Amino acid sequence: MAGTYVRALSLSHFRSHKRASMALDGRPVALFGPNGAGKTNILEAVSLLSPGRGLRRAAAEEMARRPEALGWKIKAELVTGGRFHELEMGAEAGQSRSLKIDGKPEPQLALAGLARIVWLIPAQDRLWIEGAEGRRRFLDRMTMSFFPDHGEAVLTHEKAMRERNRMLKDMVRDAMWYEAVEAQMSDAAARITRHRAEAVARLTAAQDGAETAFPVAALSLIEGDGSEGLVTADDFATAHMQSRPRDMAAGRSLIGPHRSDLGAVYAVKQTEARLCSTGEQKALLISLILANARALKAETGVAPLVLLDEVAAHLDAGRRAALFDEICALGGQAWMTGTGPELFAELGDRAQAFEITEADGYSAVREWENNQ
Repeated sequence: MAGTYVRALSLSHFRSHKRASMALDGRPVALFGPNGAGKTNILEAVSLLSPGRGLRRAAAEEMARRPEALGWKIKAELVTGGRFHELEMGAEAGQSRSLKIDGKPEPQLALAGLARIVWLIPAQDRLWIEGAEGRRRFLDRMTMSFFPDHGEAVLTHEKAMRERNRMLKDMVRDAMWYEAVEAQMSDAAARITRHRAEAVARLTAAQDGAETAFPVAALSLIEGDGSEGLVTADDFATAHMQSRPRDMAAGRSLIGPHRSDLGAVYAVKQTEARLCSTGEQKALLISLILANARALKAETGVAPLVLLDEVAAHLDAGRRAALFDEICALGGQAWMTGTGPELFAELGDRAQAFEITEADGYSAVREWENNQ
């Protein structure tokens, strides 16, 4: 299989799952069960096999099963590009998250070299009508799938900007105090800008070159006031220096990639995404996730893991079938959740199905045969 897939997954005291284990064969995975049974918790565990805080952006202590709060553990057997790895991560009570890859302790960033994972969750359904911060985060997640060091650049920029903002609020006027932190901030800003522009270009190419039942979104990067045309570290350094008086009056940095936004237009209708119907907005999001997966496969030769939480419930039978066909055509492993097995009927035996149940405060996972 020319894709990344989880061959085995086990959870211990993770969210609602006291104990859970799954044996997998690389096919798409359909998880169904009532709301609150723990389906999304399994997707969150899989999302933690990539760098970052997972699809819920939760702190380590939030993932521990309650009320015990004993700490949690995830074990996974991951196959990617024909290579096999054993991953183990977890956190003891009051401790930060730890990671072992093939038995050796590793930093979280080491996951970037193993698995590319893309996801879509219900919390993103309002992406086009809410503030720019959520769209930046959405874009940065897709960008990081192409450039694993993008996350480090974003963190570096945020840390340097916090230091600069502190000096601005303290009304520091000595230029020497600003030069070092602005140099660090400008270098990170140039990398972020370059990465985002390249990611948008790759997503656009992946949409334009695909036969898909989902609408194409014409994407654009919208820079904040004063950031237009800034590309290199020198560009940003000059802009930061010139903007100090204005930034000091505002008490914060007004120029940089932290002011950027992601623009999207429903191409066929020439309508901004924020003005589209709820269904059209969801279809545009699905289209971008699929484009992200296609672009990654075209670049690396390996299909990424795709996580789609409650995606089937928003689609009619025809579009569900089209989505499943595209997922299977990718040749990788997709994890999808829904309330009932009928939502995955169009997949047939192309997928493994698992029923997730909840009773007496415990979540249980049981493989379900499609002919049941």
